[in-house]
Parts: sequence; C-alpha cells; structure tokens
Amino acid sequence: MTPRHVTLVSALAEFAAASRTGLPDHVVADVKGRVLDTFGNCLAAQELTGPAEPHEAVLRLAERWRGAGESSVIGRGLSLPAPSAALVNGTLAHALDFDDTHLPSVLHPSASVVPATLAVAEAAGASGAELCRAVAVGDEITNRLGMASYIPELRNSVFFEKGWHATSICGTVGAAAGSALLMGLSADGIAHAMGIAASMGAGVIEANRTGGTVKRVHCGWAAHAGVVAAAMAAEGVTGPPTIFEGRFGFFEAFLDGRYDKNTITDGLGERWELLRTVYKPYPSNHFTHPGIDAALALRAQGLRPEDVEEIELGVAAAPLRTIGEPYEEKVRPRTPYHAKFSGPYTVASALIGGGGLGLHLDDFTESAFRDERRLALAAKVRVVADEECTEEFPRAFSAVLRVRTVEGSTLEYRVRSSRGGPEHPLTFEELRTKYALNACRVLSAEAAEALAAEVRGLAERGTVAGLLGTALIARA
Repeated sequence: MTPRHVTLVSALAEFAAASRTGLPDHVVADVKGRVLDTFGNCLAAQELTGPAEPHEAVLRLAERWRGAGESSVIGRGLSLPAPSAALVNGTLAHALDFDDTHLPSVLHPSASVVPATLAVAEAAGASGAELCRAVAVGDEITNRLGMASYIPELRNSVFFEKGWHATSICGTVGAAAGSALLMGLSADGIAHAMGIAASMGAGVIEANRTGGTVKRVHCGWAAHAGVVAAAMAAEGVTGPPTIFEGRFGFFEAFLDGRYDKNTITDGLGERWELLRTVYKPYPSNHFTHPGIDAALALRAQGLRPEDVEEIELGVAAAPLRTIGEPYEEKVRPRTPYHAKFSGPYTVASALIGGGGLGLHLDDFTESAFRDERRLALAAKVRVVADEECTEEFPRAFSAVLRVRTVEGSTLEYRVRSSRGGPEHPLTFEELRTKYALNACRVLSAEAAEALAAEVRGLAERGTVAGLLGTALIARA
C-alpha cells in the first residue's frame, strides 16, 4: 500500500491524538503553571470596570446571545455556552497584557488555549488530566506555528513585520486542536478542526501603536473561534489537507510564503516548545520589559527621578515601532492600557512607582496614568534603535538605558535578556507570588489559595466541573 502523504496539518493532528497515551510529568507540571497564571490574570482583569471595558462588552453580548449554560465565566457566578465562555475568559486573559510569552515567535499562547480548552472540558465532562493534555497540545501547536514565522535574516517574525497579531492567528488553530482533542475527535477530525480554524484566525496590531481596545478581544475571539471550529469538525465540516503549506494556504496568505517548515515538526512530541514559554513579571507589553529592568537597576543604584536631565532608551529596531512610535503618543499615552505599550511611560514608572515583582497593576491605574510627575519624566525619554539589541531580537528582549543627570554625569545599564525571559525565567515561587498578587485583588486570600490548591491537583481531578467554584466566592 502506498503511504499517505504527510502534510503539516496531519503531522500536528497525529501529535495531538498521540497525547492521549499520556504526557511526561514535567510537561503536566508546566501546564499547571499556565492554568494558574491565566486564572490570576483573568481575576485581576475584573478590577477594570465600566461598560467600555472589552470583557464587559463581550459578556453583555454573550448574555444576549444566551444558550444553554455549560461552561463557567472566571470570577462570575455564571455559566454560558462553551464558545461564549471561551470568548469572555479569553478576553479577560489578555486584558492586562500580563499573559505568558514564547520566543522567538513573540506570541502569548495560553491566553487563547486555556480559556478554549477549559470551556470545552467543562462542557464535555472531561477530567483534569484530559484538560492538561489539551492545554499542552494547544500551546505547543500555537508556539510552533508562530516559530515558523521567524526569519533570522529579517531579525523578526514575519507576522509582526506585516502587522498581524500572531497570538490570535496561531492561537485560534491551537485552541481548535486542544478543543477537538477534548471532544474525542480522531486525528483526522483534529486535522479538520485546525483546517477550519485557519479560516477563522485574525488580528492586526495597530492598536499597540496608537490605541483602541480591540486587541484585548483578540485572544477571546481566538478561543471562541477555536471552540467553534472544533465543534464544526465534530459535525462533519472539513478543512483542506494542505491548509498550511498549500498555494493558497495559511503561510502563503499570512506570510507571503516566507516560513521555516522544519520548526513546525522537528522534535515534535519530544522537544516541547511549551517549556520555553516564559511568564511576564510586569503587566505591560513584553517589549517594554528590558527597559523596565534597566530603570529598576539604576534606581537600586541610587538614581532619583529629580536627578534626570535626559534618558535614552535603546531597543531593537522592530520593538521601537511599538513602544517608541509615534513619539507624541508614547510620551503622553491616551489611556492606562495604551501606557502599557509605551517605553517612556514604563521607564518613568519604574523610576517613580513600582510594586509586586517590580512594576505592577497599580502603575497602570487611572491615577498613576494621570500623574504629571510620571508624564514629565516620560517626556525626557527618547527611544532609539540599538544595534546590539537588534542583533539579539527576538530570541531575547534586550535594552540599554543611558541617563544624563542634571549634574552632567552619565549612567548606563544594559540588559541582555529581560527578567522573565529565556535567560532569566521567573522561579516557581515568583510565579506563585504573581498569581497571589493578581487573584487577591478580587478574591480573599483564602479563596485565592483554595483555587491555587485546586490547580495543583488538576491532573488528579476526575472532572473539571467545579474547578472554578472557589473563584466564584464573593469578592473580598
């Protein structure tokens, strides 16, 4: 018999189906961290209130759409149809820009995959072990599709270069794979789910530069679309067998055919890119983190805001367009969320504010955002392209901070890889601290710890149902 031609989608689907035989213990342990971090981010995001907040807007839509309640909305005593719960929870997961990051793909896998698979696991009555497998598979596929877009000579992801949001585009496919796995689909069915999802993934990142709240919905939409794609596959809708490498496929449509095919399948199932996904210590765009690190280091050495005459923040050329341009938008951001994408504002906040693991949610409140002292200091920051940082990007996020003081002296601090990055990942205790700081903004300390204990025992749970019960306790 002539062997069937192996396409990229079939290889990924076989990998997903094979996970049903079990995962290595260290992969399961890593998944628990992804779930815990996502829960913390979703809970903290609920401090953002008001009808214009994206998660409140999509929740109103979901309630209007109605349907049978089968999956929980995190932090609310509410059940919705699985696609709607995924939409709301995914929007919450990305609302603070505090979600995990994979390099060099420069995307945030768990903010789409965890909400999607959690919603389907609840609806399907799946076990905790089955949820862990679905998260691992979904994150891994998301990461590998994103990795394929990194072109070394470009020093950037093609997705990012073209203005696409790789997180939501690749996340839709990963969410579909994990959801299909939980729905009990065969390898062929999982392939169809991914093939369908490739027609649903979307997202452009202009909001990073000039504002707008739609980007916060990107991961919610990816989670929602991934669940719907898997459900369509379960009902018999099919996807193209060459959805990724075909002439009119995923990589041609999104990346003009520029991608590294080998990164998608090399070591698949043996070398886990999931394990190289890092956690953010600061609730801001990841490109701002090395500048924050440098500012915190100079502050620890005694630099005071009143000592500053001028600051030069050197970063890689690609991130400069996000955190340094347009200049007038970055030195005086339009909203607290917009400030998360500002190199000048985050450097100023690191020198003036601080909290949590160095910079925290209180540095992006309405009062902090309108603090004229911070804005005056931000106006002294110029963001420029640095050759060494450009060479290192995106395998590491680096920066150099040069400060000229009012007395005429010059201080300099260079960060080769930001805290929380591949060279300096957060420790397990730091991750627990981050979760507790986030969750305790809306839950009592007892409720936050109870939920963390549930996640620690996730792989042993006979059913995912009730997992979020502790997060539904009245807010402290």
